[in-house]
This record gives sequence, structure tokens and C-alpha cells, in this order.
Amino acid sequence: MMRSGRLFRDGAAAFALLAILVLLALKMNNRQELVQTGDFYAIDGDTLSINGERLRLKGIDAPEYRQRCRRGGADWACGEEARKALATIVKNGKPECRGQERDRYGRLLVTCVVGDSDVNAAMVRSGMALSYGGYAAEERTARQAKAGVWAGDFERPGDYRREERMQQPVANDPMAGVIDYIRQLVGWNAQ
Repeated sequence: MMRSGRLFRDGAAAFALLAILVLLALKMNNRQELVQTGDFYAIDGDTLSINGERLRLKGIDAPEYRQRCRRGGADWACGEEARKALATIVKNGKPECRGQERDRYGRLLVTCVVGDSDVNAAMVRSGMALSYGGYAAEERTARQAKAGVWAGDFERPGDYRREERMQQPVANDPMAGVIDYIRQLVGWNAQ
């Protein structure tokens, strides 16, 4: 009898622990949706700011502000143009941005609408942003129309950021200084 009582107690404890874990998981997934409205400032083509908080448009990736693209054989400031496009969209209405998750930089990941128009989708459709897991149909439309960055050659924003990071010397890395000195000696200056 003692053995069956122990089995029952252990089974009940395991079930209770499992129930607590399920409740905790549900609570963690039940984050409150945050809604932002008001006067937004476009930092770049996929990031807005309001009251000191940065909001990242979910599902898209726009050229970085300093990024340049090529169109018709000439450079153009595609990053600046992407920022202007987003600024125009949010200034021409009363945007409402909603999100629950944050990215690794602490920015709230949001989907924004102005009236019935999805701002994130509009940026991709205009060719001023790429789909980043959310707007593949809009990207196909922009490609076919050769809109925005699709009118010429461009570097994907993620690749551009990666190259920018690689070109910046690592702080507090004594070897970075030595390697730069050797590069200068042998004429391998990467500009």
C-alpha cells in the first residue's frame, strides 16, 4: 500500500508542476498589446520614434539612412528616400501602431496603419523596404513594377549593416590596432 500511495503522490506532484509550467507559459505569451498614436518621427525607412521610444516596423527591412543604391548608372540616396517615404506616410494621416514583442535592441515591433492602409505593406509595395518575413506578395509587386530600390542595383540592408560593422574597429581590441598598422604598412587600406 505504501508504494501505491507514493506513486499517487509523485504523480500528483508531477501533474501540479506541469500545470504550473503551462500557466506560466500562457502568461508569458499573453503580453499586453501596446498601442501608440500621435506624431511620429521617421528615423529611417523602418523605424519610428514617439516620445523618446523607438518603434521598429515588423516584417520589413528598409535601406539604412546613409545607404546608397544605384539607379540608371548613378548613385542615389535610397536610405534617405526610404526615410522620406515613411515620414510622408505617417504625416498624411493619424497613424496607429500596435505591437507586443521587442527586438534585441529593445524597440517595440509594430504594425502601423493609417486609416485602412497598412504602413508596413505600403513601404514594401513602394519598393522603399524589403519583406523581412511578412510582406512577400507586396515585394513581388514592387519587383515587377521596378519600384524604389528594385529600379536598379542595391545591397540588402542586412548585408549593408554587416559590412558597416566589419569596417568599424572593435573597441578595446589591441589586435585591431596592430592589424590596421600592418595593413597600412603593406598598402591594404580598405576604404
